[in-house]
Amino acid sequence: MKQQKVIYNFRRYAGTELYARKEIPYEFGLNAQLMLDEICFNWNKQKILDKIHYSIETDNKDEFLKYSQVYMDYVWE
Repeated sequence: MKQQKVIYNFRRYAGTELYARKEIPYEFGLNAQLMLDEICFNWNKQKILDKIHYSIETDNKDEFLKYSQVYMDYVWE
């Protein structure tokens, strides 16, 4: 059987450049954004808790009050 050969000829395109963009479904983008938001929320909450615990260990009342107020945004009860 005879082998097939492919020959490419490259030429400059004189028109405007076209950019291809693959669209992802809306549900995938929304799901990814919600997951990223939850990860960031939990990370920020844990960092504030660490600062609160550190201020308790060092008996720093000012820092404790400051971070306790910030932590109230992360607790909905």
